Amino acid sequence: MVFSSHLFIFYFLPFSLGLYYLSPRPLRMPVLTLVSYAFYAWTNPWFILLIAWSTLVDFACGNLIYGHWRWFDLGRQRKVFLAISLLSNVGMLSFFKYFMFAADNLNRLLQAAGRSPFEVLVVLLPAGISFYTFESISYNLDIYHGRAKPASLWVERLRGPAVTFGQKLRRELEALNAFACYITQFPHLVAGPIIRYQDLERQLHERTHTLEKLGRGVFFFSLGLAKKVLLANPVGEVADAAFGAGSLHAADAWWGLLGYAFQIYFDFSGYSDMAVGLGLLFGFEFAKNFDSPYKSQSITEFWRRWHISLSTWLRDYLYIPLGGNRKGEARTYVNLMVVMLLGGFWHGASWTFLVWGAIHGVWLALERRWGKTSFYGRAPGALRVGLTFLIVCVAWIFFRADDLPGAVRYATSLIGLGRPSAASLLVRSILYSPEHLIALPLAAGVAFFGIQTWDLSKRVTAFRAAVALGLFAWSVVALSAQAFNPFLYFQF
Repeated sequence: MVFSSHLFIFYFLPFSLGLYYLSPRPLRMPVLTLVSYAFYAWTNPWFILLIAWSTLVDFACGNLIYGHWRWFDLGRQRKVFLAISLLSNVGMLSFFKYFMFAADNLNRLLQAAGRSPFEVLVVLLPAGISFYTFESISYNLDIYHGRAKPASLWVERLRGPAVTFGQKLRRELEALNAFACYITQFPHLVAGPIIRYQDLERQLHERTHTLEKLGRGVFFFSLGLAKKVLLANPVGEVADAAFGAGSLHAADAWWGLLGYAFQIYFDFSGYSDMAVGLGLLFGFEFAKNFDSPYKSQSITEFWRRWHISLSTWLRDYLYIPLGGNRKGEARTYVNLMVVMLLGGFWHGASWTFLVWGAIHGVWLALERRWGKTSFYGRAPGALRVGLTFLIVCVAWIFFRADDLPGAVRYATSLIGLGRPSAASLLVRSILYSPEHLIALPLAAGVAFFGIQTWDLSKRVTAFRAAVALGLFAWSVVALSAQAFNPFLYFQF
């Protein structure tokens, strides 16, 4: 189930909100957890077993790492159960996301050596597994390093010390539900943003519900839906047509690449706006996940603005533990490359994602060498933005292409070295349809010159509210006519 669907907007969301607000206050968190499980089960009911396993294992490990539950020597206990937590999460993610990639590449090596390939087990990728495993990993790493406390301690703080076994058990179950609500909460469950437990801990127990929050929530959701339906979907049709056409004329290839650059931005930033809006409807406040990234004047700045929850996660849980910039210049460059390669591979099990990560890693290392700027750092601001956008777009080729040969073929088309067939001219009827000739420049205008939803929501005037509701109505009507409505980050 995706947010930009009539099923979600007119059935699931009203039902969930009604059930939530009609429930007594002590039951609202369990109700939100249950409807989140229902939301996740809609894709595949069996997948809830995975997220339930992850929740139970990491809740128990968090208590044991902190020492809230003491079984043996605390120093050894902390290390043992941190290892168990990491093995559980990384193992689950590796199997479901990378098993088929590893098996396919092993079969290619066997065939190259003249050996018979083995039959590959088909493994379905559970929706959102990349996001909720990262949240679980951060939870126990933060407890281990003293940056957070387990969910159980917060409940004890609210309720006081347990007296009987029954009271203690009840409070542990309440703490487990709080942790389960953090992991499974449907606004950010399947496509982020990646939220850390300590940022949501207080809100799980003491959040407020106000008309101002409800209004901002509707505002955020409406603008996010408009980004997705009115901008990302039309320019996504341009991208799909271009990348599916084989070799193209240079102008057509650039038009298709721009379509993908704006599709992925408005698809994911629109989703993030909807997630923030849904959180507000239930009383939660999430952090900003995008900060006009295409206005960046360097790749370093781009990664401070793009998918902020992921880039900060990679910084705090990979780059800094690897040594960051504390172990010399050469090691800093290596660390940047390793983090971006892993960041690319996190997005998908394909060599194309590794190349995408490598491109960004190389540029980050070069900019670090040039003093956290770029070789065009002294150019006028507009030129710096344009050149950074160009680098990002070229990297997007590898992010979007189905395989490396397809990425190389598309790149050659960009510089006029492709061999377009006569049939490729037929694609122009899609690339340059009246709708797409309006949608793509409009997307560019909003990306480079538009006001962010976060800034607009600081003061929701009557006029802004009317515009948002008008865009919501337009988006709902457009959904009825659109057959193309993917959510790109569901596949990650």
